[in-house]
Amino acid sequence: MKAFVLDRIVDLSVTRQPLRMTGIEVPEPGEDEVLLKVRVCGVCHTELDEIEGRTPPPRFPVVLGHQVVGEVVAQGRRVGHPATGARVGVAWIYSSCGECELCRQGKENLCADFRATGRDAHGGYAEYMVARADYVYPLPDCFSDEEAAPLLCAGAVGYRALKLLNVSNGQPLGLTGFGASAHLVLKLARFLYPDSPVHVFARNPAERDFALKLGAVWAGDITEASPVSLVGVIDTTPVWLPGIAALENLRPGGRLVINAISKESADRDALTKLNYVKHLWMEKEVKSVANITRADVREFLAIAEAMALKPEVQVYRFDEANRALLEIKKRRIRGAKVLRIA
Repeated sequence: MKAFVLDRIVDLSVTRQPLRMTGIEVPEPGEDEVLLKVRVCGVCHTELDEIEGRTPPPRFPVVLGHQVVGEVVAQGRRVGHPATGARVGVAWIYSSCGECELCRQGKENLCADFRATGRDAHGGYAEYMVARADYVYPLPDCFSDEEAAPLLCAGAVGYRALKLLNVSNGQPLGLTGFGASAHLVLKLARFLYPDSPVHVFARNPAERDFALKLGAVWAGDITEASPVSLVGVIDTTPVWLPGIAALENLRPGGRLVINAISKESADRDALTKLNYVKHLWMEKEVKSVANITRADVREFLAIAEAMALKPEVQVYRFDEANRALLEIKKRRIRGAKVLRIA
């Protein structure tokens, strides 16, 4: 089968071909696994973190991709569900131990044995992949393959971030950065908290205009002051400055949720701008989002179906994977990017 593989850590500022198209054997499903014929796979900023070495090291060579929509074409010996022919999704959580204290508490995203799709196991930048049968998700029929893909990460992790924000209907909130995840969080927040005004901070004027079209009450640059103090802000950017600036817009007791797997080291000088009195005093909080649980994905897909959430997507041919990744690196983002594999 055809697959895009990452062979080593590379710097995307100096290479235009981080992934190599090659032929590899179609995998055989284990006894608890299913074999999927991949239809589409979303392209996520986390793949940039893997390529440039900001996550725990992947297994090399590795097939990236963790927003996978595919069809079950074979089952392992112990698998009864999902059935052959079912359309399912695979998300960032590939597996966890299921036995530790965190897993028993429903915090499998924090498990020491957490394995990530497309990092610790081959992902969806390929014509076929295997996945644990209990870690795949039936997808609502109301979503096309291309619409379903970003729901599996950009949507699900955005949903987790919104839960961690701990806001109530009517309270003002903010989003810093406006890419694949944030545009879904905006739509989700307007559904779950219809009386809460959403404020968006973004460098790009086009992203700010896009946010206003989707229902934001205000959009400004990342360093601008919002018109009102905010109960919470979700930072979806890969750099430090936007989150630090967001802390100034929080009211006392407010919370900043950082929805990013890592921050780019090139921006670390921004940390020198952190001022305790201005940014953290008055019991302001900073909380990170670490991975997602299977419950997050299931809950979010049910909500997305109920609200008929339609992601804004840009579709690319399978052989354009490197192009899509480089466009994210250059911040050429409007909604979510999806590779059509099949």
